[in-house]
Amino acid sequence: MSSSRVGLRFFQNSRTAFQNLASPFRRPGLKARRFQSTEAGASTAPAQSFLQRSWNSPVGVKTVHFWAPVMKWVLVLAGLSDLTRPADKLSLTQNGALMATGAIWTRWCLIIKPKNVLLAAVNFFVGCVGATQVTRIFLHKRAVDGSSKEALKELSHEATDPAKAAVHRAEHKAEELVKRH
Repeated sequence: MSSSRVGLRFFQNSRTAFQNLASPFRRPGLKARRFQSTEAGASTAPAQSFLQRSWNSPVGVKTVHFWAPVMKWVLVLAGLSDLTRPADKLSLTQNGALMATGAIWTRWCLIIKPKNVLLAAVNFFVGCVGATQVTRIFLHKRAVDGSSKEALKELSHEATDPAKAAVHRAEHKAEELVKRH
């Protein structure tokens, strides 16, 4: 053991008396277990079965960290069932959103604590299904129109046309209100 490590422990243990006075709501004995090795705790703890470990896990069966990914597999199944639909009936914006959220949330699930590998897996497959469908849509548009630029143009119109229509309706209603008063 290095001398700097001993000095660090001495410093941390010397602060214990002051911290206990400063915060009376801490659990007693919490600091006493601070420097136990994991081997010592593992040898004294009884062995747990797979079911007990998964039940007591921070991402176990009794938490939302387990059930949310299980329910999200429905999105993957729906995307897989859409593989049988013709590409011209698929929404480019919807599948683009699935692709993007799948990629973003896969990365996020591997950063958060506790890591949720089950949620990362389902998000990865949501992204894969979205990417597959977007590819199918672009290939179909290119086969029909002769270029993928038309598909991108349609995507921008599909995204902006509803917003423009809403603004136009709002302007029209505002003009009606002004005319009434």
